[in-house]
Amino acid sequence: MKNLPTLFLGIFFALAFSWTGLILSSHLFLGDLKSTTATLDEQGNPVEGDPLYPLKLSGIAREGKQVYIDQGCVYCHSQQIRTKGYGADFERGWGERQTVARDYIYQERVMLGTMRTGPDLANVGTRLSSVQWHMQHLYEPQITSPGSIMPPYSYLFEVREIGSRPSPNAVSIPFDSPYAPPEGWEVVPTPRAEALVAYLLSLRVDYELPEMKFSEDD
Repeated sequence: MKNLPTLFLGIFFALAFSWTGLILSSHLFLGDLKSTTATLDEQGNPVEGDPLYPLKLSGIAREGKQVYIDQGCVYCHSQQIRTKGYGADFERGWGERQTVARDYIYQERVMLGTMRTGPDLANVGTRLSSVQWHMQHLYEPQITSPGSIMPPYSYLFEVREIGSRPSPNAVSIPFDSPYAPPEGWEVVPTPRAEALVAYLLSLRVDYELPEMKFSEDD
């Protein structure tokens, strides 16, 4: 029992040093990061009039991020482009530069991911910018990516009979595809599907930052 205070202090200081090293130091180092221009002026400040990056999510894309979370997309997809030498991210065409801490400053919940059953999505809005492609892929991945192990999210769509005219947002599916609806019917995305696609299209690392240029990964 006489060693109990020593044991308690040991546990306390171990937890305190861990918290300081992992949490406090990270906050001091990264907590003041703000959006900035691709280059800085001679005083090290953002260039007046140049666009600021990263951009904030707004509108339907914010709703789509919640759908992304609800559907568990983060369990199979990451959103972090690694530096060269730490995987084949660049060889696979997933981005033109690695992602850095500043890229995530406006994300209340960062979708870094822990595994890559599917491709990284940090820059998917740049490399796959077609709304129809994403709609087809969500409805039935085999349409766009034969052999994919991604499950279909067809429940985010409605298969319904075409009225007096086709819906303007109907998903274009080749008529000879085994996944095409019956003649006279159409596949229409629900608001959740539209929000999810808007979020995916918003995922772009197509800008430079002072600390990370495209040329630094060449």
